[in-house]
Amino acid sequence: MTFATFRIALTTMLGAAAFTLSLPAAHAEEQGPVNRAWNNTRQATDTAWDKTKNGSEKAWDKTKEGTNNAWDKTKNGTEKTWDKTKDGTDRAWDKTKNGTEKTWDKTKDGTSNAWDKTKSGTEKAWDKTKEGTSDAAKSTKNWGKRTGKAIGNWGDKAGKDISNTFSGDSK
Repeated sequence: MTFATFRIALTTMLGAAAFTLSLPAAHAEEQGPVNRAWNNTRQATDTAWDKTKNGSEKAWDKTKEGTNNAWDKTKNGTEKTWDKTKDGTDRAWDKTKNGTEKTWDKTKDGTSNAWDKTKSGTEKAWDKTKEGTSDAAKSTKNWGKRTGKAIGNWGDKAGKDISNTFSGDSK
């Protein structure tokens, strides 16, 4: 703040103070209504505070009591629910255990039966494969002889067909 601004502010404050001091003093009668208004406001505020405080205490007591009642009901309900859940879980486990044992027995029996059938089928298939392989080997052994005869016969026949074609002796 500059010196000039400071002087202006100081002069304004001094002027306001001088003006206030120059006013006539307030009479005692004029202070009565202000005091009465203040006292009435203070009494109304005290009364409102007392009512608020009492109402808050009553509301708190009701809330506390309601909370305790709700907690007791929740606790009892939770215990009952837990007992029912525990019983239901035990029953479900017993049923699951029994069902699993029966299923295991059926699976075990089915697996044994399936293995017996697979083993028998495999033995039969092996026997057929072995027989087929033996037959194929025998057939292959004689194939060379048969093929040689067939090729020789084909050559003779082809030669005759060509000869007949050029000579005009076609049948």
